[in-house]
Amino acid sequence: MNVVPDTSVVIDGRVSASIDDGQFHGATVSVPEAVVAELEAQANDGLDSGWDGLGELKRLAELADEGIIELEYVGDRPSAIERGHASEGEIDAVIRDIAEDLEATFVTSDIVQAEVAQAKGLETDYLSPEVRRVGTLAIEEYFDDGTMSVHLKTDTVPKAKRGAIGEMHYEAVADEPLDEATMDEYAREVVDGAREATGGFIELSEPGMKIVQFREYRIAIARPPFSDGIEITAVRPIVQTDIDDYEHADELKGRLLEHQRGVLISGAPGAGKSTFAQSVARFLNDNDYAVKTMEKPRDLQVGPEITQYTELAGKMEKTADALLMVRPDYTIYDEVRKTDDFEVFADMRLAGVGMIGVVHATRPIDALQRLVGRVELGMIPQVVDTVVYIDAGEIATVYNVKTEVKVPAGLTEEDLARPVILITDFQTGKPAYEIYTFNRQVVTVPLEDGVDEKESGVDRIAKSEIEREIRAIARGYVDVQLKSQNRAVVYVDEDDISTVIGKGGGRITDVENRLGIDIDVRTHDENPNHGSSRNGGASQGEQVERSTQPQGQIVTPEITSRHIIIPVDGNQGETVEVQAGGEYLFTATVSRGGEIQVSRGSAIADDLESAIDRKRPVTVVPS
Repeated sequence: MNVVPDTSVVIDGRVSASIDDGQFHGATVSVPEAVVAELEAQANDGLDSGWDGLGELKRLAELADEGIIELEYVGDRPSAIERGHASEGEIDAVIRDIAEDLEATFVTSDIVQAEVAQAKGLETDYLSPEVRRVGTLAIEEYFDDGTMSVHLKTDTVPKAKRGAIGEMHYEAVADEPLDEATMDEYAREVVDGAREATGGFIELSEPGMKIVQFREYRIAIARPPFSDGIEITAVRPIVQTDIDDYEHADELKGRLLEHQRGVLISGAPGAGKSTFAQSVARFLNDNDYAVKTMEKPRDLQVGPEITQYTELAGKMEKTADALLMVRPDYTIYDEVRKTDDFEVFADMRLAGVGMIGVVHATRPIDALQRLVGRVELGMIPQVVDTVVYIDAGEIATVYNVKTEVKVPAGLTEEDLARPVILITDFQTGKPAYEIYTFNRQVVTVPLEDGVDEKESGVDRIAKSEIEREIRAIARGYVDVQLKSQNRAVVYVDEDDISTVIGKGGGRITDVENRLGIDIDVRTHDENPNHGSSRNGGASQGEQVERSTQPQGQIVTPEITSRHIIIPVDGNQGETVEVQAGGEYLFTATVSRGGEIQVSRGSAIADDLESAIDRKRPVTVVPS
């Protein structure tokens, strides 16, 4: 008896199993070189299937050494063209041709291969794919009622995050580290369970990384060379809430049911954003709204009535196109993070779909600011009219977003009236922020009560704009002091007086007209603080310039799919501070290659990415 197996049945280990059962005892097993090439390519890509198949070939060799079967390798390795068209069946055809030439039994666990082989008159033995039946997973033993996530890695002690939302603790949940064999068994069980279980599926499968949904668990499995060891991270929701459990529930319910809204649910990682989004989804569904979700990966816990969509052909834009044909009343978008996500969110909202987006943000206003530069400023209130900020599982802040044509707070000239995005506290109705264009720049101005007028956001912006305008004219140091909301004094070097004022006062008048502020130009000697402004030879103007300009080395971070990379000129091996707009973000050590890498998804990366989105200058300062 002569047997030709294809790649699928070798990966499943069904050839050696059939030999052990006596079915192929004494047969000649002819393994096509095309099968070996496929397994080698998969193993090189870090895929479990490749390693499983190579393990099966080793078992066949052992059976041949024992004289139970005869083993031979036949045919040629596939050409580059055949490998390039593998998905179109080119390599499958090569394997079938070998079986036909040898007049052998063709063995496969691929139903399509079996049907084609039988149609071509080949003697075919179809073996159903081997499926491991899994009731519960071994890693579930690490969970208790208060466990949100379990973190396992080769040669480390298992850990878990446990506690109430907002009070999670990262703690060891075993005494001994896990060895590689145990981790490998856990990983294989997870993948097999996802293939078998109802409600289980493999969300993402790339060389070195799999993301699996197994019932209520979302499980990420990383393998070398992508990671430096086998790592399994399993997450599950520990709380399922109802919208009535939250403060302001009645007002929010009325707002959501009034008409389709654009809502951003924001908060820090682990704050309970997704839990609240799930409660909103169930509430809308219970009130006869057609609700869908857009997720990658899909991990929201919603009922079967709510269909969960992921990327279509690798793009959320295509998912959005499909959803527009489905015509949902509301779509939950989890998570809105990249520019493409915001653009898809805005496009669907402007098409009339109610949109609820989940966004990482450390402050309520940050969620809205992430739209700036990605959506035309005047369209933001049409895209997002409500911001809900979640902290420690509770609704901490709700903002109402609308546009008014008005003079921005702190300015008095009527000709400065412009469209202003007004962000007000949903509960009290008090204005909290204004966003508008000031001298070609988009600014966000806080309007909190009790802020000293001299330190108000408007004053800081006005002072910065005046300094910028005058520095473009003057050659020496510039010092600006605001005397009122519509008057300022500018101190410059005596040699710059005539240059700044201009012939007949024309130049300074142009600046005043552009900024809407009266400006009095004087010399530094007339500055009342002039005598105390010197420090080691530096004038007050010089100190102002230092305080308003970013210190250190200005860098241009590069955002990749997994990291934010900050190139640094020099300072290799040294500890440096990374700042954004002069504000401290974090401390890091520059690598030998002259760069700093920050893993995306961390709180530091979120702050850095937010600063980049807001076009704040990023600088590196030696510690």
